[in-house]
Amino acid sequence: MAARKLLLLPGDGIGPEAMAEVRHIISWMNDHEAAGFETDEGLVGGAAYDAHGQSISDADMEKAMAADAVLFGAVGGPDWDSVAYEVRPEAGLLRLRKDMELFANLRPAICYPALADSSSLKPEVIEGLDILIVRELTGGVYFGEPKEIIDLGNGQKRGIDTQVYDTYEIERISAVAFDLARTRNNKVCSMEKHNVMKSGVFWKEVVTDTHKNGYEDVELSHMLADAGGMQLVRWPKQFDVIVTDNLFGDMLSDVAAMLTGSLGMLPSASLGAPDAVSGKRKALYEPVHGSAPDIAGTGAANPIAMIASFAMCMRYSFEMIDEAARLEAAIAKVLDDGLRTGDIMSDGMKQVGTTEMGKAVLDAYKSMTS
Repeated sequence: MAARKLLLLPGDGIGPEAMAEVRHIISWMNDHEAAGFETDEGLVGGAAYDAHGQSISDADMEKAMAADAVLFGAVGGPDWDSVAYEVRPEAGLLRLRKDMELFANLRPAICYPALADSSSLKPEVIEGLDILIVRELTGGVYFGEPKEIIDLGNGQKRGIDTQVYDTYEIERISAVAFDLARTRNNKVCSMEKHNVMKSGVFWKEVVTDTHKNGYEDVELSHMLADAGGMQLVRWPKQFDVIVTDNLFGDMLSDVAAMLTGSLGMLPSASLGAPDAVSGKRKALYEPVHGSAPDIAGTGAANPIAMIASFAMCMRYSFEMIDEAARLEAAIAKVLDDGLRTGDIMSDGMKQVGTTEMGKAVLDAYKSMTS
């Protein structure tokens, strides 16, 4: 069996603590299931800036390009608030996305049955939630040019960000959404702002054309992005797959994540186009929660999103479907057993730290392995 080459980029804040729990799982799988993972490590974000003066070095970028998949922790924190914009910790993640051409961000929002009471919404609204937001990741206002601050004189300045999309960018992200919907409940809702933005008008046109040209079996609806945010907190279970642009996807996926009770619970995947020869996609997997510098080093971080990101990695990059399903089932079992980190703690449950939660998930995975 060919080696499964995985690059680990723990990053800043709680990233290294959560990544340590994934390392334990990988080590056990290599020793007991002959999983064949070959791991390498690198620096990203503030850690890379401190070491190299860059948010990711060229050498570590080369490692990412050569790997089958990248597992990413988190970046940022107050220690780097004053560094130049071009080398801020977040720039490392943006470079990874851009250079690896990771145009499709998949952010599931799943409510584990044991956590239905942890959401700020009523249990009947959130129980059984399973939606997927497909966010375009390498275009739009985050990358459009011009992007600048202009001095107009007389004490006035102008800040400019440009929202730009080409046809192919919208076609390929909507195709990913339609393909994924076919494996789920066969419904896609496209969200934009066609009422006030020309790029929104264009987005809606291209998604509609893509639907007509090969995906008419999938149910397609359209919704203004602000209305979509409202509907996500009113009745989220009306959605199956949501496809949207970079800016709205950033906001809507965070809204969807909090429906489940904690950002510490949810993974994500960022995928590129299939290689013309091998069919493999470049891919990066990361938890949604960010670096959480306020609890970094305290042992209180929730590692579940990091572990679930590794499960997504096994599913999408390595076709380890059974192993991914068992790891996700192990997470659910641990929650059913009443273990909680502080971010999801509730009355009657047992509060544990990062290491104990990670060990419990691994032990549950072991018990499910024949």
